[in-house]
Amino acid sequence: MGRNLQSGERLRPIDLARGHGLSTQAVRNYEEAGILPAADRTPHGYRTYTSLHAGALRAFLALVPGHGHGTAASIMRAVNEGAVDEGFRLIDESHVQLLDDRRTLRAVEIALRDLAPVIHDPEPVTTPGPGGTFIGPLARGLGIRPATLRTWERAGLVSPRRDPLTGYRVYDEADVRDVRLAHQLRRGGYPLERIAPLIAQVRAAGGPEPLEAALGDWRGRLSARGRAMLAGAAELEAYLRRRG
Repeated sequence: MGRNLQSGERLRPIDLARGHGLSTQAVRNYEEAGILPAADRTPHGYRTYTSLHAGALRAFLALVPGHGHGTAASIMRAVNEGAVDEGFRLIDESHVQLLDDRRTLRAVEIALRDLAPVIHDPEPVTTPGPGGTFIGPLARGLGIRPATLRTWERAGLVSPRRDPLTGYRVYDEADVRDVRLAHQLRRGGYPLERIAPLIAQVRAAGGPEPLEAALGDWRGRLSARGRAMLAGAAELEAYLRRRG
């Protein structure tokens, strides 16, 4: 993390850059973007930095993994301009987004876990063949209206084939699985446009089981992001203390 600097020590751009694997141009760009406080200048016009700038650079680089480059830059600009509350607001927004992502992951996990075998309507129904069902029995089994299934079809969540003799929609086992997944997520309050990509992924994977590894990776990335936010907060707090 660079040298242990004394408060009055003067640093060149290369001194800051070396400690973080950056180029001197990157350090200058960060200053011009407001991520670092404005540097002092020598009589010959060369930039000089201090431990305060080193702290700002550490804080910014620590914020990036948890908040993203753009938000981290906005946080540092706000702090350096004296608008600390605005910086805190931006941090809060990132935490809200992380919580929303966690809730989405949880809803997907529950939806996939609750997927049951193909629904069999309790009433005797003429079906188009093994593994297939018509829109009426499927809707009744889920406690929804057939119009809802037609809406989901228009939104691209499911694509039942048509019976060549009657023209009726025929939902095969994969279609029923997709409908049940959509039903679970809709009950969780998720809009159709957010459900469609997930169902497309289930189809591409050939079912929900191959998604377990992807969900585990998703969960790991969320945990890493949460921990990165803690590390960023620690460095930012140290920088704020140094600024006084």
